[in-house]
Amino acid sequence: MQTASFTGFIKAIFYMIAFYYIFRFLAKLFLPLLVKKVVEKAGQNFQQQQQYQQQTTWKKTQSKDEIIYNIENTKNPRETKKVGDYVDYEEID
Repeated sequence: MQTASFTGFIKAIFYMIAFYYIFRFLAKLFLPLLVKKVVEKAGQNFQQQQQYQQQTTWKKTQSKDEIIYNIENTKNPRETKKVGDYVDYEEID
């Protein structure tokens, strides 16, 4: 059976501190590269989804051969809901 010693405790603390600083140093080096790769990959996925969406929309519009203009919405702006009339109250003493 082994017993704990003061020098073993100091070594363990030293290794923990060394590991912490080495990890911080490596994170400063490689974390920006890793984040850059993730952002680029997300951008590529976004572009692929956009292209797929545009292609499917283009295929749908090619098959119809008709153009529909909705003139009603362009001439009349959207009205707000009329809840009721405004009544101005005055206090009577």
